[in-house]
Amino acid sequence: MTRGGTAHRVYSVVVFVVLASLDNVAIGLVPPLYGSIGDAFGVGEGHIALATTIMFLISAVAAIGFAYAGDRTDRKPVLILGTLIWIAGTTWSGFSGSYPSFLTSQVVAAFGLGAVASVSFAVVSDLISPKRRGLVMSFWGLSQGVGTLAGTLIGGLLGHANWREPFMITAIAGGVATAAYLFTYNVPRGDSQPELAGVDYDERIHHDHLPLILRRRTNVWLILQGSTAQIALGSLVWLPVLFRSRAEDQGYSAGTAIVIGSVFATLFQAGGALSILGGLVGDRLQRRTPRGRALVAAFGVVAAVPFYIVLFFVPMRIDVPDGAGTGGVVRAVLADVFTEPTVGLCLAVAIFALMLTSANSPNWFALIADVNPPEHRGTVYSLGNLVNGFGRAGGNIMVAAAFRGLAGAFPPPLNYAVGLAAFQLFWLPTGVMFWLASRTVARDMEDTHAALLSRAARSESRPDGDVGGDPPVVVEGLAAQQDPGAGR
Repeated sequence: MTRGGTAHRVYSVVVFVVLASLDNVAIGLVPPLYGSIGDAFGVGEGHIALATTIMFLISAVAAIGFAYAGDRTDRKPVLILGTLIWIAGTTWSGFSGSYPSFLTSQVVAAFGLGAVASVSFAVVSDLISPKRRGLVMSFWGLSQGVGTLAGTLIGGLLGHANWREPFMITAIAGGVATAAYLFTYNVPRGDSQPELAGVDYDERIHHDHLPLILRRRTNVWLILQGSTAQIALGSLVWLPVLFRSRAEDQGYSAGTAIVIGSVFATLFQAGGALSILGGLVGDRLQRRTPRGRALVAAFGVVAAVPFYIVLFFVPMRIDVPDGAGTGGVVRAVLADVFTEPTVGLCLAVAIFALMLTSANSPNWFALIADVNPPEHRGTVYSLGNLVNGFGRAGGNIMVAAAFRGLAGAFPPPLNYAVGLAAFQLFWLPTGVMFWLASRTVARDMEDTHAALLSRAARSESRPDGDVGGDPPVVVEGLAAQQDPGAGR
């Protein structure tokens, strides 16, 4: 494998995708186990849910510091440090003997998780050309969704008998991924940027760059959209609870109901895998108009709302052997998809709804890379992730309060269905913000493109100002031919 060659780059992207998925596995472990962990420590589900909320917030805040450090220094040691911290916190969670110890361990893990997504996002954006950003970023976003699903599945399937086991397995997987990361390509900043072809680009972020970042109006909308999008997404961590409650309402025992809830929640979020389509459509439309990616994201999140609402209210008949082993319950649930029409209908609606909202993720990632120079991308991503974290934590807190408030008028599981349906309305303002971003993205892309050409012209490696034969172009031309650097 040639260092920096195609195989080495592909290997590096795969490792980064795995790392991004594992940090979401760590976050997704806890919700299916709220009851089990709470019983072990003698506290209610709300106390364990608080740990998840704190985890969202701390990882989002820590991401800003790690992202800034990555944009200022060598990114590889920053990412390794963060990974080792979250592995230590996750291991501690599995050994915790009391609620305060568990809560502290989750804080430690969350601090380390802040490094993974923000720093590795900046690296991956330097590994892929603009033409393929939507597609590759769809795998990036998919890895995080798959990680959350895997966490839900691992937590429910392995943790229904022993809640500590999933934390140990996740920590071991993190250690293996860290070892693999040591052999990845240490990609230079701006390596795939067409304007910087052949240029030794070593620009770094400085503390006074924040006003410049916020003057790009597209950044403002890309950052703020997470405040509402993540409220809706944050509510979906309660899907295992909804389906567990439906199972208990049909007479299943608690242990079987936990497995049912985890499997159904995992199946129903499988539509997130279709984020690849959202990335492909965004790439294609982006070549026609610089508004392409933002418009695809706006349409997707708004169009999904009615399908989510239908999903939570379609009656679903569950037919599995109560008290059977995990394998037997899983097989029965999968059989229900084909033998129980209500289950099959719910799954189809869920996949379509998730397919639409998953168009958000890859296009959001790609837009950040489109309108920002390489030295700003990790920090912009972390600012967006900070707002995402508060939105997701807020959604988690508010939906829990909504469930309790609705329980007086609607007995479980109806209170969960009503609450989750109401929280999907937060996708509507998200769509508006993506539409507003589409109105400013052309100007911001053109400004960034011109700035990179100017810096390349001043580079010592090109004293005559030659930047590889790429003349200044208007942004429509840039959108139409987003990969002038062939072979990158």
